Amino acid sequence: MTTTPADRTLTPLDVTAGTRPRTLHVEVWSDIACPWCFIGKRRFATALAAFPHREHVRVTWRSYELSPDTPTGPGRPEVDALVEHKGLPADRVRQMFAQVTAVAAGEGLAYDFDRALAFNTFDAHRLVHVAAETGGAPLADALVETLFSAHFEHGRDLGDPETLVALAADAGFGAAGLDDDAVRAVLAGDRAADAVRADEAQARLLGVTGVPFFVVDRRIAVSGAQPAEVFAQLLEAGWREANPLTVLPGATDAQGCADDACAL
Repeated sequence: MTTTPADRTLTPLDVTAGTRPRTLHVEVWSDIACPWCFIGKRRFATALAAFPHREHVRVTWRSYELSPDTPTGPGRPEVDALVEHKGLPADRVRQMFAQVTAVAAGEGLAYDFDRALAFNTFDAHRLVHVAAETGGAPLADALVETLFSAHFEHGRDLGDPETLVALAADAGFGAAGLDDDAVRAVLAGDRAADAVRADEAQARLLGVTGVPFFVVDRRIAVSGAQPAEVFAQLLEAGWREANPLTVLPGATDAQGCADDACAL
């Protein structure tokens, strides 16, 4: 029989000694052009950092294009693009930007929509898949963070392939064996294009109509840039389902306490 040292707190996993906890798989559908996706990423990261079983959580970034018809090539001012796409007055668009900028600031993000450029996100999504293929989840996460920051905080033109090459280097592609020329070759071809389309097809099957969208083990999901507390609840619910507590059978007359009453 396995025993637990007296100086260590028992956890639910100790009840079924000898078993290994099942890893949670969190999939996040998002778009680099979505300001709420960056906010959601930060809030989820806060919840994950505090989650006691975080070493057993695997996060996969999935592709979603909010505006797949955006022309490829150099970006254009975000204000102009939204005025055209939404049919809203420029003042109304700027008011919307001010509101989301204030929320982002609460998460430590410095959005600058005066510099932000609308761009077609397909190639950026392809690079996220390439990052996951070559450097695993840490490199994919680093690239997503780098792309979000470059777009919303620094006004970088992610519609320019050379900008994507530079950002891939900043995220750590070189350490994964992909130098600048290798990234240029990826962008010049169609590597990971099928993976992006597969993510988008899965999103349609799951009924995803907006991002960010967080799914745990394809069983539990939340939509939107939820507060960190909600993401914590999502992780806890997923953990309980993946690693249920098993109570060992005991004597039927074993005594104990329930709520405010004890058998004395």
